[in-house]
Amino acid sequence: MAAEHHPGHHGPQVIEVESSQHHVLAAEDGEGPGGKPTQKPKRVASLDIFRGLTVALMILVDGAGDEWPAIGHAPWNGCNLADFVMPFFLFIVGMAIPLSLKVPAPFSRLLSFRTNMPGTRKWGIMRSCPISLFPQRIPSQPRAIRRVVVRTLKLLFWGILLQGGYSHAPDDLTYGVDMKWIRWCGILQRIALAYLVVALLEILIKGLPSKDQFSSSCSIFRLYRLHWVAAACILVTYLSVLYGLYIPDWEHTVHDADHPDYGKVFTVTCGVRGKLNPPCNAVGYVDRKLLGINHMYQHPAWTRYKACSEDSPHTGPFRRDAPSWCQAPFEPEGILSSVSAILSTIIGVHCGHVLVHLTSHRDRLKQWVLMGLALLISGFVLHFTGAIPLNKQLYSCSYVFLTAGAAAMVFSAFYILVDILGLRSIFLPLEWIGMNAMLVYVMAAEGIFEGFINGWYYDSTNNTLVNNFCNSQVYWIQKHIFIGLWHSRRLGILLYVIFAQIFFWGLIAGILHRLGIYWKL
Repeated sequence: MAAEHHPGHHGPQVIEVESSQHHVLAAEDGEGPGGKPTQKPKRVASLDIFRGLTVALMILVDGAGDEWPAIGHAPWNGCNLADFVMPFFLFIVGMAIPLSLKVPAPFSRLLSFRTNMPGTRKWGIMRSCPISLFPQRIPSQPRAIRRVVVRTLKLLFWGILLQGGYSHAPDDLTYGVDMKWIRWCGILQRIALAYLVVALLEILIKGLPSKDQFSSSCSIFRLYRLHWVAAACILVTYLSVLYGLYIPDWEHTVHDADHPDYGKVFTVTCGVRGKLNPPCNAVGYVDRKLLGINHMYQHPAWTRYKACSEDSPHTGPFRRDAPSWCQAPFEPEGILSSVSAILSTIIGVHCGHVLVHLTSHRDRLKQWVLMGLALLISGFVLHFTGAIPLNKQLYSCSYVFLTAGAAAMVFSAFYILVDILGLRSIFLPLEWIGMNAMLVYVMAAEGIFEGFINGWYYDSTNNTLVNNFCNSQVYWIQKHIFIGLWHSRRLGILLYVIFAQIFFWGLIAGILHRLGIYWKL
């Protein structure tokens, strides 16, 4: 997504992609140590496909989640399909960081080699090359830090613009936000924080590997032990605040003009510490204190919670006896939960180190699969024993373990199918989306393209080619092509999202790929 659109474009790099007959070495398009331009990279196809799948999942759950609650976000505890999207993005960001911030200088001379082998006119090919990649420090740490900071600022800018309230697409044909109500946190903002912290850690880490350091399966853990020390500090800090912070009573005002309690001020009674329920947890308290309650997400998933909604887990009218906090805002990408989210990126970085340092498929898959299984089991055990529930809103450590383990397993599956078995062509739409993830995210997931289409109306803004969510009316494309054909709103909207959004943008991304057009940050 908004993470690493290329396996690296902060500086030159080499990627080794192993096949049964040869290894491929490729250099990143950028400046070399002497300021000379290097070649464009051989992309890691399985990583692009995984990124494309994650963007496609986001479009699916955002567009069809209301009609299909099983794929939407869990109202509180639990883990539905939508709850895998954010950690998958963070994992992918982490995997791309080692590829973009390391330079295997000893092998740079090999990059000028050419071959006339079909499909390899830009890449140096070495048959059965027995070397391993031992990435060295990037040529200039200040330059790398500057690039990381600039990219972080770009992510923050687009995040606030798209999710801060300035863009009203596709619902309204207006734009602008009252600064008293701007939302400071969001998807891209969380990715920016995790990327900044982990990329700086990767740049500043000390020590270079030698061949002796890769004699056992624990060598990469030892080499990058400072990453795991940082992860342990983050986890301890998160758990200490989550379970140790005292949560006092708090107030909120109902700002929904259509609600009968509009303008009323309610007090939520807490006076506890260590609770993980919706109204009285440390994650929400930290955000209310540091962000301000008016700058938090106004439509949290907990409105579908069984204590709140009459149609739970569907969105519906509030129960008559619903507690007052059901109408309060909550920030799912808040400050404390984003600190915990950094762990997903660190785990992704480890998997990226495996890809960079190990040369055989067996060794790589062994590391990824074993770690993935260990994390999955840990997450399930913590949840089902009642120790720490799975919770995306809190970004609980059981949720971190489960989703990071799932990410490692999904990437391993793509690696087997694409990089080992060569079944790349069947995943081309996902690969194209993954190569232009930022564009597809903005246009499809954030509704900018639908907002553009809605701008062309006939007689009334309610008479457009696509749906108008504000009035819950379905217009031409959905009504006549999808819902009308299948005589089912649920199925029609699902098919609309799959074909008119995901496949459509896969095709557009493929055309842009053919033209060499990418949206890079």
